[in-house]
Amino acid sequence: MGDCEPSVPQMEEEEENLIAAAQNIVKALGSNRTLTDDARKILADLGTQLSSITRVSEPQDEEADETEEQFIELEEEFNLVHSKVMSWEVGKSMIWDCGQEEAYEYLRYVDQARKLIERLESLNLVKGSKEDELLRRAHDLLQTAMNRLEEEFTHLLVHNRQPFEPEHMSFRSSEDDTLDDGSIVSFGDDSVEDNVVQRDSMSRSSEEFIIELVHPDVIPDLRCIANLMFDSNYGRECSQAFINVRKDGLDDCLFILEIEKLSIEDVLKMEWKSLNSKIRRWIRAMKIFVRIYLASEKWLSDQIFSELESVSSVCFAEASKASILQLLNFGEAIAIGPHQPEKLIRILDMYEVLADLIPDIDAMYSDEAGLCVRTECQVILRNLGDCAKATFLEFENAVASSISANPFPGGGIHHLTRYVMNYMKTLIDYSKTLDELLKGHEKEDSVDMTPDRDEDNAERGCYISPLAQHFRSFTSILECNLEDKSRLYKDESLGHLFLMNNIHYMAEKVKNSNLRTILGDGWIRKHNWKFQHHAMSYERATWSSILSLLRDEGLTNPGSNSISRTLLKERLYNFYVSFEDVYKRQTGWSIPDSQLREELRISTSLKVIQAYRTFVGRHTNNVSDKHIKYTADDLENFLLDLFEGSPRSLHGSYRK
Repeated sequence: MGDCEPSVPQMEEEEENLIAAAQNIVKALGSNRTLTDDARKILADLGTQLSSITRVSEPQDEEADETEEQFIELEEEFNLVHSKVMSWEVGKSMIWDCGQEEAYEYLRYVDQARKLIERLESLNLVKGSKEDELLRRAHDLLQTAMNRLEEEFTHLLVHNRQPFEPEHMSFRSSEDDTLDDGSIVSFGDDSVEDNVVQRDSMSRSSEEFIIELVHPDVIPDLRCIANLMFDSNYGRECSQAFINVRKDGLDDCLFILEIEKLSIEDVLKMEWKSLNSKIRRWIRAMKIFVRIYLASEKWLSDQIFSELESVSSVCFAEASKASILQLLNFGEAIAIGPHQPEKLIRILDMYEVLADLIPDIDAMYSDEAGLCVRTECQVILRNLGDCAKATFLEFENAVASSISANPFPGGGIHHLTRYVMNYMKTLIDYSKTLDELLKGHEKEDSVDMTPDRDEDNAERGCYISPLAQHFRSFTSILECNLEDKSRLYKDESLGHLFLMNNIHYMAEKVKNSNLRTILGDGWIRKHNWKFQHHAMSYERATWSSILSLLRDEGLTNPGSNSISRTLLKERLYNFYVSFEDVYKRQTGWSIPDSQLREELRISTSLKVIQAYRTFVGRHTNNVSDKHIKYTADDLENFLLDLFEGSPRSLHGSYRK
């Protein structure tokens, strides 16, 4: 063929040069960012075909070419993801506001960036190489995307919050002002109503109720964002975004429930009326916050972070910790406050509410993240229990030390008697709690601790609960105090009337309430006998000397058996004067119980009228009508005016 014909090696070299030139053209075209996906696919197929016919003389050259091709492929993928992610950084509009399709496309590209980083990191990259530079750029892009997803996550949580204020519950302050304050008034209060002591009506209501704190439609979106951020090692940023938003949400819940941020010092300085209102509000709020808000918050956290193991518990605990500790801090302030008896009912309400909620709280804060909340609940519960116990025991001292300088007007029911009996009656509702708290403080050596001899045999040797022992002690101390107060009366009969009224009140209070189950029928019989004994003592002290004027002894003339008319008229005169004096004084005395008042009037009337009618009838021939000032019927009617608490006078009254 001559020298003009190329040799085989020359032809192969020229062929390789041609293929290389074609590959360079394909690479150059492939780097053009304006190409469509279809054009890129065609070029990729062409590159593959060219590679298949390329003859490589050395294996290391082939490996270098493959690495170069892989880099180009990764770079192309990065450029595509970069353009999609960065396009949303221009206008800064919220992606999820533009629709689900755009949002989920964005998530796909971000996830592609994450996987690109994983592929690059799986290579043994040389520091400073172009592959290493691509990895750095991919990390920067992912960080930009994570910042955007954090914003989107926060935006979805904030703008899809569901307003909630249950229609069936009112938390208005005006409501608190119209309700009975539910406390027991202090010893210095002279006006105590029988029904003043009431436990809080909501203190035992309990039912978990899940509400939607965030619109349910965005829960899947929030879950997808959370999963992607955690997969991309940006879980801390996602968690903190959730915690910040939900912490503000729970603060708003406390605002709806009218719970203020108060320091312990603020609480300790508060007057009882204001403090009592806040305790009532706390009792209601605690139930609602734990069983509705916290339960719903836990559910929301579980829904968003359901695929992320312990993340849900940590996020829930961190988001809610400040709010629940704010509520518990108020309980701590109450527990360290002074042990005033009028606060006991409210303290017991707080104790029982917290004790009732602790199983719910323990379940929600079961992991390590919730340990501080669980621990604080137990500490506050123990402190409230200690405070309730100390306040209960202080009540006994308060009863014993209640001293009066002046006798109680009219001999009626002393406010201390009403106070103690209503106090005990209300505490029956807390008998189970108090029996637990008072263990170790039984009144074994106290007065009246053993059944009386006249009690039923069934009561002998039976178990007496700690509360029953203390109640018996309370009544014994009260009776001793009442006896001291009865000695302040100058009139012995009024002292007996005072004791009769008060012991009768005690007996009736026990008989007609659940106190009967605590103190027993034997206690009631004993105190029925006591007030009846004082009724008889009153009659003797008041009427014995007066009725002695209606006896015949000393009416006969000296040396004969004839009745002395002078002495007879003097006896009648003295009787009328004494009767009028009793009438004047004892119409101003008081027997508040209508049945007891009627019974004493009848008993007195039977004795007085019978004696008067017999005396006058026996001496009709010895005394003229002008000396008979009142008939028996007159006296009987006058006796009906006694014990009404309004003094009256008979001076100048004569029979017509």
